[in-house]
Amino acid sequence: MASVGDLKAVVKDTLEKRGVMGQLKARVRAEVFEALDDRSEPKPVLSPENLLINELIREYLAFNKYRYTASVLTAETGLSDIPLDRSFLTKELNVVDDMNSQSVPILYGILSHFLKEHEEGPCQRVENVSAEKQTFRNILRGRNTKDHPGPCS
Repeated sequence: MASVGDLKAVVKDTLEKRGVMGQLKARVRAEVFEALDDRSEPKPVLSPENLLINELIREYLAFNKYRYTASVLTAETGLSDIPLDRSFLTKELNVVDDMNSQSVPILYGILSHFLKEHEEGPCQRVENVSAEKQTFRNILRGRNTKDHPGPCS
């Protein structure tokens, strides 16, 4: 017969392999934070820049299904439970959203834009870049790589 320690180890390993352990830990952290949160203390007013940054982070968290982390972000920052509309964010950030870029968080496009500038310089073509990666890289430039090869082509 297996000992209690052996049983605990098997359950822990199984939960980790299924990815449940991380979710449980995140849920416990979120619940502890919620229990300790002083609702009587008003949240600080967010600057427009911080509001945009928090909304970009929230969109990223939702896309990656980090629900508990997103709930802590919302509670801690005083964000509304209803996210800002994506079209508002793209307008405020001067980002052109197309059909390809709408399937990923805006942060991916921003990151791809800066990675491209760092890796390639402003006007170098990269061979063997996947269509998806190239789409991410062009989100901020507002062009579809199939239809518009760009100024450096």
